[in-house]
Amino acid sequence: MSERELPILYNRKEECCGCTACYAICPQKAILMIEDDEGFEYPEVDKHRCVRCYMCLKVCQIKNNPTDPQNLGHVESERIEKR
Repeated sequence: MSERELPILYNRKEECCGCTACYAICPQKAILMIEDDEGFEYPEVDKHRCVRCYMCLKVCQIKNNPTDPQNLGHVESERIEKR
């Protein structure tokens, strides 16, 4: 049996608003908010604690905004929901 992929919350900082919704919803407390050099916090998934439930992707307002043509993250969450 193959293990499900670790959720990718963002590839570029522009794809994350730092709202902490993913952090708050994680049932395993597998998401940490890490401060960058400018003082902004971004989520990081702890691969050892993550159970790959993808709740973090489902709650993300940026990834789930298909009306934004610059946002391709919703495609990833749609792919996951079909599994």
